[in-house]
Amino acid sequence: MIRSALDPQLWPRLRLFIFDLDGTLIDSKLDLALSVNATRGEFALPPLPHEQIFGYIGQGAPMLIRRSLDHTADDELVERALAFFLAYYREHMLDNTVAYPGVQEGLEQLVGGSRILTVLTNKPERFSRAILAGLGLAGYFRAIYGGNSFERKKPDPMGVEVLLGETGVGKEQAMVVGDSEIDVLTARNAAVWVCGVNYGLGSHLLDEYPPDLRVDSLTELAALVAGPTGEKPEPPNLPGHPK
Repeated sequence: MIRSALDPQLWPRLRLFIFDLDGTLIDSKLDLALSVNATRGEFALPPLPHEQIFGYIGQGAPMLIRRSLDHTADDELVERALAFFLAYYREHMLDNTVAYPGVQEGLEQLVGGSRILTVLTNKPERFSRAILAGLGLAGYFRAIYGGNSFERKKPDPMGVEVLLGETGVGKEQAMVVGDSEIDVLTARNAAVWVCGVNYGLGSHLLDEYPPDLRVDSLTELAALVAGPTGEKPEPPNLPGHPK
């Protein structure tokens, strides 16, 4: 189901798509939860319910580990636990992780013409690249940036601003695509459009942080952008841009 109050003529004019990773392109929550509990076990702590861990995902690995260690203020403990977590997750990050239904089909329909697909996630960059490569998705993206690529993570607009500068695309022709309030806030802070997906980890918060557009699948987004016959028009200037 597509939910948007905006002019449908706007969508085919977009050029730059900035995708979130976890909860948007990939369903990685089980491997993350198992890695968190392996980390807790290493530090003689009992496992947490997976649903509790799922609620900690979205603001990068350091914050995930801090929250998972009972929101500890012990920075030295977080540093040691993070090192274990990253080493463990590196070995297990593709055990259960898959692309969400419709992701590959949607990317296939979006890619090409004057459109540029990119990834901006709070996940470490090397893990993001490895997972996308392992799932056969990396080739769709012009750029893949992670939480350690820049000085500040989402929802800071720095990553979006770098991508705008690198691609030469104006803000009015750029869209963040994500599942959570972090993605909506990132887009608002960068003054670009935002599409929320209804299936991800943080999608329950999209009513509170409404995006410009909501879809159930990336194939729905692709249909809006490419048009019903799959055309790939050259994008003129948009009539306006998000404030």
